Amino acid sequence: MAHIHVRDPKTGYPTADQDAYREIADRVKKKCDIVLCFTTGGRLAEPVEKRVKVVSSLKPEMASLNAGSLNFGLFHVVSKIKKWKYQWEKEYLEGTEDVIFPNTFKTMREYLLSFMEIRRNPN
Repeated sequence: MAHIHVRDPKTGYPTADQDAYREIADRVKKKCDIVLCFTTGGRLAEPVEKRVKVVSSLKPEMASLNAGSLNFGLFHVVSKIKKWKYQWEKEYLEGTEDVIFPNTFKTMREYLLSFMEIRRNPN
């Protein structure tokens, strides 16, 4: 099993682009028989509709569901990184010191409804 997050190939920035998910799924499935679990976490401040789209779009064997809000802090690693690959990375990581990754009851219900719809209508 592999848990998959996708990135924009030009910028490295986290993305919910369905073509990027599809390309990764196709490439991996051609090489091996593996269960793919796509993230619905997305990036910070990504709207729910974009985060869960991969479930209806690609109908993966599995998808993540964050069962509650969380503090997602990566700010502590900033001082350890000497060379950044992408321009956005340092500011993005620093910004996690004051961010909550929300997964409200409403959000979780929306995810579960999407998951249940795929079970009812798999094609």
